[in-house]
Amino acid sequence: MPDEIMPSAALPDPTESRTSSFVRAALGCGGTALVGVLALVIALAWGASGSTDYPRVAPEEMANRALQRSQEAYDVMGFERTIEPGVEDIGVSTENTLGSGFCYDGGLFGLEDKTVDGAYSMNHRWALDHVPASQAEPGLRRLHQYFKDNDWKITSYREGEQGKAWELFVQRDGGDERMSFTWYADREYFTGGAGVPCAYDPEWKDGDVGPAGDDERPPAFGPTRHG
Repeated sequence: MPDEIMPSAALPDPTESRTSSFVRAALGCGGTALVGVLALVIALAWGASGSTDYPRVAPEEMANRALQRSQEAYDVMGFERTIEPGVEDIGVSTENTLGSGFCYDGGLFGLEDKTVDGAYSMNHRWALDHVPASQAEPGLRRLHQYFKDNDWKITSYREGEQGKAWELFVQRDGGDERMSFTWYADREYFTGGAGVPCAYDPEWKDGDVGPAGDDERPPAFGPTRHG
């Protein structure tokens, strides 16, 4: 089955020579063109200024949100095992971990790369060993269809051939929510992950180091029991 990939848009090259030529051309077209240029600059600045307008949410709440996303995918895959918290051997053993990271501000025109004080992002990672093709392949096809039916954007989907890995990457809300899944056919190893949008930690104060939420620990992770 062909890959389904959505390429990201390329950013313009903001070099001085192009900027100078653009301004001279705009000025040469008169006041109307100048107003249009100024309106574009203001619009870009306005969009960038709202990029750090995150909600104030406690890390445990965002951790639960990431866990819920993973739970949905786990149930669609049809896995029946329960995964205890932690990981013994990354890439080999089962895994059930929470992590946090910094959020970044691109500045007025999106050209900077600095951390936002008090902001953090949470993610949940899980993995299963001994997952045969008879479970992984139909499960990933179901999961692919599930995301298509529930307003997620499929950024990449690949069905591996001749022992190659299967991959599924999805996102929504402009990439603020992301999920990824990989099945390594050669060693029957399945990984999943869910990342949720940035938020401000209500308890953050000046002088705190590291992203909030880095001490969060997940509960045992397994199938949802109905009835």
